[in-house]
Amino acid sequence: MIPSAAAKYCLVLSTAPTRKVALRLARQIVEKKLAACVSVIPGAVSHYRWKGKIEKSKEAVLLIKTSRPLFSSLCRLLKKNHPYEVPEMLALPVLRGWPDYLAWMDEVLKAD
Repeated sequence: MIPSAAAKYCLVLSTAPTRKVALRLARQIVEKKLAACVSVIPGAVSHYRWKGKIEKSKEAVLLIKTSRPLFSSLCRLLKKNHPYEVPEMLALPVLRGWPDYLAWMDEVLKAD
């Protein structure tokens, strides 16, 4: 049985205007130990309403694997370093996880 992880871990979704910006943000997040891993998926197309108009933009998606206690610090880093006025920062709870992967996350997210 894969143990419950709901109280501890989350997957944070964000987007960036380009692959280059997403890679820079991913590097900053991992260097600051605010996530164990950030996967960058280029080529997304987002449709959204912004300032009264419907917009469409090419973006890169960031899948940020982190712990719930680090979410506030992660949001501060994204807000400070992100080019968007209102960057996406949505946390989804991780309900279950492979024990070896969760142990690895714990190891890399340990404070120095």
